[in-house]
Amino acid sequence: MIRTAATYTALLLAATIGVTAIAASAAEPPLIPREALFGNPAKTQGRISPDGKYLSWLAPVNGVLNVWVAPIGTPDQGAAVTKDAVRGIRTYAWSYDGRHLVYLQDKGGNENYHVYSVDVVDKSERDLTPFDNVRADLVRTSRKIRDEILLTINKRDPKYPDLVRVNLASGEMKVVAENPGFAGFIAGEDFEAPLAVKTLPSSAEELLRKKPDGTWETWIAFGADDARVSGPIGLNRAGDALLLRDSRGRDTGALKRIELKTGTEKLLAEDARTDIGGTIGDPETGEPVAYSINYDRPSWKALDPHYQADLDFLAKQDLGDWGVGSRTEDGNLWVIGAGSDVKPGTTYLYDRTKKTLTKLFEARPALASAPLTRMHPVVLKSRDGLNLVSYLSLPKDSDTHSAGKPDKPLPLVMFVHGGPWARDAFGYNSYHQWLANRGYAVLSVNYRSSTGFGKSFVSAGDMQWMRAMQDDLNDAVAWAVKEKIADPAKVAIMGGSYGGYATLAGVTRDPDLWACGVDIVGPSNLETLLKSIPLYWEAGRAQFHKAMGNPDTEQGRAALKSSSPLYQADKIKKPLLVGQGANDPRVAKAESDQMVAAMKAKSIPVTYVLYPDEGHGFARPPNNISFNAVSEGFLKRCLGGRAEPITSASLKGSTIQVLEGSALIEGLDAALKAHVEAEPVPKKS
Repeated sequence: MIRTAATYTALLLAATIGVTAIAASAAEPPLIPREALFGNPAKTQGRISPDGKYLSWLAPVNGVLNVWVAPIGTPDQGAAVTKDAVRGIRTYAWSYDGRHLVYLQDKGGNENYHVYSVDVVDKSERDLTPFDNVRADLVRTSRKIRDEILLTINKRDPKYPDLVRVNLASGEMKVVAENPGFAGFIAGEDFEAPLAVKTLPSSAEELLRKKPDGTWETWIAFGADDARVSGPIGLNRAGDALLLRDSRGRDTGALKRIELKTGTEKLLAEDARTDIGGTIGDPETGEPVAYSINYDRPSWKALDPHYQADLDFLAKQDLGDWGVGSRTEDGNLWVIGAGSDVKPGTTYLYDRTKKTLTKLFEARPALASAPLTRMHPVVLKSRDGLNLVSYLSLPKDSDTHSAGKPDKPLPLVMFVHGGPWARDAFGYNSYHQWLANRGYAVLSVNYRSSTGFGKSFVSAGDMQWMRAMQDDLNDAVAWAVKEKIADPAKVAIMGGSYGGYATLAGVTRDPDLWACGVDIVGPSNLETLLKSIPLYWEAGRAQFHKAMGNPDTEQGRAALKSSSPLYQADKIKKPLLVGQGANDPRVAKAESDQMVAAMKAKSIPVTYVLYPDEGHGFARPPNNISFNAVSEGFLKRCLGGRAEPITSASLKGSTIQVLEGSALIEGLDAALKAHVEAEPVPKKS
């Protein structure tokens, strides 16, 4: 059966209407179905074509996200223009010819992305990078060269991708610049690349400028600490000035404009607490007219007084936090994505001339009546005095006397973000909502190494994996216990990627602090992690060495080993759940395999879940839902919270394999048996 956006919305609405049937008791909020939280959105990623003729969005077809397009005047007449039937499309953009869309897709999570074009008129599709074992990325589109796009592709050299331009209709490819070992190029509207970035062995970076004879010279040098924060944002449309995030001579990244010919610098924006974030550019010149900052909450500030009226108008619309998804070429129509901690996402069409705002769609209408809970920003102190911007969510109605503090201590889940060079932010978070709905306080901490708070905060994490970075999480737990938010006997740690590593580090380094851990695609051995990182990450290898330890030196190898949970697996005392994608190119399956094997060798119970068609995280909703069903049962066993029962329906459509410890999760063996009988795995030829 083909599920249109409308029918999928109806299914989710029906699921939400039925939540009361699985409520734990009349006194507690109803359980929000996992499908409503982690299934495909009804519609998401709204875009407008540059000529303003079409609206586009992602929506499911047979449960798989595809690109839909509709005439702007009749958005209810949308139709799918892509035919993905497996993983779903998650990244796409319009070209300036107004006829072609481009999107990226890999196979089984291997991250060898191909770039595809689709003609929205005749719906023909073309793989623009039809090569095996290569990775391509979209660099930019252009108003000057409308029938082509600019890509990078590592076909010639797996480590250093070349810059190429490709014709959208024919697929003809022309090399713009071969990569001699650069981290990347900075290209303009004419698809020429006058600038490039080179990473040095020290992890410092140089911004290179191309000379008339075609050779390169150093133009701007960033020290190793600055390189974590600073870097080019892009050229203006004239191609004569660079927009740059720059922390040289300061701690946080400021927004600067630099003339290419003269090197004249102009400071456009700065903030003492946080790096400058996104920008909105003038549609004609590309010069920034507004910028965002995000310490504990995001906000926009105007650089051009002509745009202050737009920011003022949007601030009065009760949108929550918002951003611009796309605009028409003339800059008059904006597609805006907005949301808050209790609003999963709404897309609007903003007309600058008329000053009107039209609602287009909601991402998850099934959650409109769900008992979502508020998120509370809190700034904690680490033991050595750093500010840790954090976010706390509590079960709905658990804090009747004081907002942000429960009436009694609760089981707590420390949910750790990946990266580590990323950050947690305020807003709707499906994991916070899910875990809080199940009865847990949820705390996410921007530990040292998190980005957005200046270079000294990032660098404070260097050589501190399993050390001070872990201390920050422990200090946050101590705060939650002191404030009577958390029951000290019922604190779990959970996360993906670096968050998975932090989970393994926690249950090995501090086995008495944590009641259990959920590790999702987390590395267990930093030595083998560095040996297996993808070839196309070669330019970033120096940054890993600076942060974790250089395996080419005896001192570095010792640091990597001492920070690897694998070598301390025998210290684990509490239950551990491990989730892994078989095709993960970042954190290889061997990372989970060796951790589970070490635990088995010491007769330490562990549950190990594998997905043969996933990579770094679980992109297919049936897989994500099934893993969260297992996690929910696991956490209930450890912390005593609420849970939907695990049934074969919880695993429907997934490729779940439980390699170890299925008997440790209530109902999982029976659900797996029924799942296999209902959806037998095809035999390999």
